[in-house]
Amino acid sequence: MKPEHMQHSTSGNNEISIKELIVLGGNYYNFLFSKGLQILLLTLFGGLLGLAYAFWKKPIYTATTTFVLESGDNPGNFGQYAGIASMIGLDLNTGGGIFQGNNILELYRSRTMIEKTLLSEVSYRGKKMLLIDRYVDVNHLREQWAEKKHLQDLKFQADWLQLPESKMRLQDSLLQDIADDINRNYLVVNKPDKNSIIRVDVNAGDEFFAKAFNDMIVFNVNEFYVQTKTRKSMSNVKILQSKTDSIRQDMNREIYSAAAVADATPNLNPTRQLQRNAPIQRSQFSAETNRAILGELVKNLELSKMSLLRETPLIQVVDYPKFPLYKSVPGKISSFIKGMVLFGFLAVAVLFIKKMFQDIMA
Repeated sequence: MKPEHMQHSTSGNNEISIKELIVLGGNYYNFLFSKGLQILLLTLFGGLLGLAYAFWKKPIYTATTTFVLESGDNPGNFGQYAGIASMIGLDLNTGGGIFQGNNILELYRSRTMIEKTLLSEVSYRGKKMLLIDRYVDVNHLREQWAEKKHLQDLKFQADWLQLPESKMRLQDSLLQDIADDINRNYLVVNKPDKNSIIRVDVNAGDEFFAKAFNDMIVFNVNEFYVQTKTRKSMSNVKILQSKTDSIRQDMNREIYSAAAVADATPNLNPTRQLQRNAPIQRSQFSAETNRAILGELVKNLELSKMSLLRETPLIQVVDYPKFPLYKSVPGKISSFIKGMVLFGFLAVAVLFIKKMFQDIMA
């Protein structure tokens, strides 16, 4: 237990520190109040800057496409037909798949899809041009490249294989930088509320570029997605169709061959039946064999077509961008208020810190 005189001393020290704090707060308040005119002028200056920003800031156009994606079903096991198909090198059990769930969102953000879209040809005011050329014009990159000799005569080409090696490397480098910029600042892909609707937004300062890029990337990605999902089943259908057509041609050829032998020997000597019967029976046997094989191939072909239909994902566009696009511009009143609040806070903070530093040094 502390002595009585030490308890009084502690109590007195606490009262002194609180008094000092109150006095110190009053001094700072009086100091800031004396600087009220400066704070007011800086606050108004910040508001004017915010208002100037609202007038100077260019509008941002947003092109939006929403669509519903329903992935293809797993065709499952077709029993004995799957076994028959496996004998000729086919696999009707195409379960699994390359893409699952939200992987299509990553396709939209992939550099390959963005670069393919940039090298897509569009029509602007009756003139054919690549989307990347419009991007270059909108961002005034030609003016920035004017001082660099190797970029002055640069012309992008969709068929990059026709470019010389030096130009090919330069185009790939620029495409990669532009694709990264679009991925960070232009393109937004998400699934609102985690439902089956996918939303693709393209934000750009140029209305035409926003809509054209949105249309092309949705087309390119969705086409690639469908082709990749159905590639295995499509390959099975093509192989079966080719084999079916080949067997059908062989069967028809054997049927016509048997008829031709009969026509070639109309009045055959009964003792020479071998000349007619052997070729006819051989052709008939080949025709019957091909007919049996053809029947199984037709069954497997139809099963493969069913598998292809079930695996083909359904992509139904709900909304697509139309002119005029949604335009986002900063509000003048809100920009003025935000500028005032920001500069008012900074003015008070700077004066407060300055006064504190002077007191400490004193």
